Amino acid sequence: MKEVYTINDLTSRALLDAGADKPARLAVIGHPVAHSASPKLHQAALNAAGINVRYVRIDIEAGQVGECFKRMRALGFIGCNVTVPHKLEAMEFCEVDPAAARLGAVNTISFGETATRGFNTDGPGFESAIQDDFNLLLNTRNVAILGAGGGAGKAITTQCCHAGARKLLLVNRTREKLQPLIDHLKNLKPDMEIIGITFDDPSLAAHCLGCDLIVNTSSVGLKPGDPSILPKTCLRKEHLVYDTIYQPPVTPLLAAANALGCRTANGLSMLIHQGALAFQRWYPGSEPLAVMRAAMAHLIAG
Repeated sequence: MKEVYTINDLTSRALLDAGADKPARLAVIGHPVAHSASPKLHQAALNAAGINVRYVRIDIEAGQVGECFKRMRALGFIGCNVTVPHKLEAMEFCEVDPAAARLGAVNTISFGETATRGFNTDGPGFESAIQDDFNLLLNTRNVAILGAGGGAGKAITTQCCHAGARKLLLVNRTREKLQPLIDHLKNLKPDMEIIGITFDDPSLAAHCLGCDLIVNTSSVGLKPGDPSILPKTCLRKEHLVYDTIYQPPVTPLLAAANALGCRTANGLSMLIHQGALAFQRWYPGSEPLAVMRAAMAHLIAG
């Protein structure tokens, strides 16, 4: 068995399942994906339910998502999770659930008998995580979303809009990806205050200091040597800071926030909540949340 498979392994069931005692029928696809804790999360739920299925990691490069789905269907996969950077590309190759369409990205795929369907559990998973970690409702806060132009950023931003956040500050590397999102949000909530700026905007610090909750939805902080996505001048000790990255558990952003005395949390709670919702898409009526929390207990404790 491999820790990480590639699209080249999706050519035959014999190749994919060599050395394994269970067939691989669920997966997470991404690039990179070796860091993903999703296999441990979902395998625990599968084992607890007595389901004879293996959950694997598959590293898929940009432009390969359509072919990947085609091969997974041919091999009898039940579904897959979709992570960075494929949450937007995946929408092109599935029937998108209306709720996922509103959130603007897909992170969960179900391979039915006649159709490939795409869902989004990131948005509701994020809202549950914020309630767990900070004991607050999104409608009580001004929220800054860093990396709002990406797949996870769009889903989380739209979830915040639906939940009635008081104000949204959207920050992205380029302005081009922000304007369609802002237009979409304005259609949903015409009266909501929405500000869109780039990371090099001179007003970044002033806008961030006016927010209560800061959320990093970008991949900055995932790789060794990455800087903090925000300078310290953008942070104050009263901030709640959430980073959707969970490996490493303390990103440069969280380290900077911790040094100031901010309350912080990483993306492990979101991973668990969105994972449980995805599992329920594949196995309706299941209740995997407690088992998934237990499976991640070592990371939570750490």
